[in-house]
Amino acid sequence: MAKRMTVIFEDEELYTSLKVEAIRKGLHAKDIVAEAVREWLEAREDEELRAGLEEARHEWERQGGAEVGEFLRHLNAGPTS
Repeated sequence: MAKRMTVIFEDEELYTSLKVEAIRKGLHAKDIVAEAVREWLEAREDEELRAGLEEARHEWERQGGAEVGEFLRHLNAGPTS
């Protein structure tokens, strides 16, 4: 179901640029705005995921985690006596 929302542009130049780009691309301004909001939300989600991954990596390192290459070199070196 479509929902309506009024967007008030305080920046007249931004509004004009949006309208010109919509005409140039043969799109409705609402479609450009919707796509911009969708991309913004996805970028925010990506930022949150990156922060979570970074936090997990720090915890992994605190608990003695090793990089794969380091781990494999240790395995290939064999037992140390």
